[in-house]
Amino acid sequence: MNARIAIVAAALGLTVLGGCRGEGDIVVEQGVGITALRSVCPAVGVPDYTGDVTLFSPADARTADAIDVTAAITNVRSTCDETGEQVYSAATFDVIATRNNTAGPRTVTLPYYSTVLRGGNSVVAKRVGEVELRFADGESRAQASGTAGAYVNRAEATLPADIRERITRRRRAGDQSAAIDPLTEPDVRAAVARATFELLIGFQLTEEQLAYNATR
Repeated sequence: MNARIAIVAAALGLTVLGGCRGEGDIVVEQGVGITALRSVCPAVGVPDYTGDVTLFSPADARTADAIDVTAAITNVRSTCDETGEQVYSAATFDVIATRNNTAGPRTVTLPYYSTVLRGGNSVVAKRVGEVELRFADGESRAQASGTAGAYVNRAEATLPADIRERITRRRRAGDQSAAIDPLTEPDVRAAVARATFELLIGFQLTEEQLAYNATR
């Protein structure tokens, strides 16, 4: 499962550099086709296939009439404290669930993970938590909240000075370097990847649950 999540997370990581501009970003408006956005704060997101879970009754069934409980992670919110050498990113999220059989009160506990990913494919840290969903008698819907957090070393999340200079220096029309986007150069791309961190949140799924999400 971890390998599959890493692959999914890597695909997500390809879009991280296109995030919203914020304080501390490098924004290159002049040049030929070059716009690079950087922040020491890790991007926060939910990888594909891990943002929802389906429970069946019986557990080994996979037909629509056997669906017992479905749940989804939503409303992910994050804050970042980048004032120190250890940058801290905190995230909160909601889990909304529905059940088919509404008879009697019921509590459903779902595990979730939070992972710090570096460079799109290297897991730096991982933690597993739980959310508890309490269905009232006669109610088909329940909601709970979860939290996650990550520390990232500022130095590791900062581009080296020579790489920053290569990305941000002004290029004049007609110069040979003006036709080359530095972000396509292997050493620049590698440096950007090393300095890119993500805080990823999702349900801690079994192999079968992950396969169901990926193929339905």
